[in-house]
Amino acid sequence: MSFTKKANQIFIQAIRDYHLKDDVNTPISNPYEHGTIEFDLYSKCWIDTVQWHLEDIIRDPHIIPADALELKRRIDRSNQDRTDLVEQIDTYFRQIYQEIKPLPDARLNTESPAWAVDRLSILALKIWHMQEQVERKDVDPSHIQKCQAKLDVLKEQQVDLSISIDQLLEDIEAGRKYMKVYRQMKMYNDPATNPILYKK
Repeated sequence: MSFTKKANQIFIQAIRDYHLKDDVNTPISNPYEHGTIEFDLYSKCWIDTVQWHLEDIIRDPHIIPADALELKRRIDRSNQDRTDLVEQIDTYFRQIYQEIKPLPDARLNTESPAWAVDRLSILALKIWHMQEQVERKDVDPSHIQKCQAKLDVLKEQQVDLSISIDQLLEDIEAGRKYMKVYRQMKMYNDPATNPILYKK
């Protein structure tokens, strides 16, 4: 089984599990063994799914400002958790390919494998929620038609991105490409680099 086929299956599993209760406060119940790539992929998509719904909630025009601020800070923490997990997934790739010696003409890819996997997780969420729109019974046919057209494009993107990721991994394994990982070094979460925090 290709890496992306496994990843897409795990993403759907995480999204489906979340929607059993459809509550942003539902604790994660990861079915995979801690320390495995499957565990990380499930955790990654669970974070994305919860954050998707937090982003919906915070856009409520009638939200109480104090609640919105609390949600914004929760989304910030979620973004940091998401970034940390992406870097953890890249660490997995670096470990499995650490013995690979790049060819003399090996090229560097524009992004690391894990950041491409991050986009794949988000695509799975877009497909799930666009499918919900297609299945709505309280809208007119034009809404369904527009959403179906978008859904078709999203599914095509998922196929294309899956192929691209698998090809990238094949190229790294064959030495045709090599990976470098740059940590995100987010400054706004760090009290030593965010001027609002260190000037207090």
